[in-house]
Amino acid sequence: MERRVSTCTLNIDDVKVYCEYILNGKPPIVLIHGFVSSTYTFNRIIPLLENHFSIIALDLPGFGRSEKSTKFVYSYENYAKLVAKCMNYFQLDDASIIGHSMGGQIALYTARLVPDKIKKLVLLGCSGYLKSANRLLIYTSYLPLFNTFVKRSVNNKSVKDSLRNVFYNHSYITDDHVKEFERPLKDKNFPKSLIRLLRHREGDLPTEELRKIHTPTLLIWGEDDTVVPLEVGQRLSEDLPNAELITYKETGHLVSEERPNEISNHILNYHFSGITAE
Repeated sequence: MERRVSTCTLNIDDVKVYCEYILNGKPPIVLIHGFVSSTYTFNRIIPLLENHFSIIALDLPGFGRSEKSTKFVYSYENYAKLVAKCMNYFQLDDASIIGHSMGGQIALYTARLVPDKIKKLVLLGCSGYLKSANRLLIYTSYLPLFNTFVKRSVNNKSVKDSLRNVFYNHSYITDDHVKEFERPLKDKNFPKSLIRLLRHREGDLPTEELRKIHTPTLLIWGEDDTVVPLEVGQRLSEDLPNAELITYKETGHLVSEERPNEISNHILNYHFSGITAE
């Protein structure tokens, strides 16, 4: 069946932001990818959701097809403000947010920022309880050779090896995965945007802030996630006042690729009834 996805590039806060969207008058959901990723994270679940939702998926500044800005302040607070402005552009109210990994943490920041506009959260392998970079590392990032160091580190790491780290079943890794995850690495400003993220990222929300977020939240985790271990999901389910946790055996960090049908069913059931599918 032919996909009905449209694309555009928005200028938000002087940063070019790439979006994929399907506007069909149905309940809106916003998709936020994780670290060194893109909207491609959701390529297997969008076709399963597009008949039920209006969908907005964006590449965060610094990643995917969005601008690798050397001026944007890459804090979670600013990412959340950008998501909120993107929602305003598409005139979305009462939207649900699906966030993967770092995107899950940004979803939490967004729910804290504009709680009245967020209906529900679905967090996939959500980042949690990470501190900001220490001061020494931040100071070191201003040294002239630090950019060269980061650039070499990025270029020396195999994309396929990185993908093996986020998949439990390596047979799911395709050439398209390699191509899409490799795309931002080729931008000359990618290392600079990573450095700025290192400097500006204020850290994940602590327990006392999480307890203030009453948005209904579904946490979905791979039990074999080696990037964000299941213990993080279990802790989040305790700290978020209105959360429940679902786990999958033999599943890694990129749950949307390994369990697309199950996740889509959970999203549908959770969004429309608040009851997750067994």
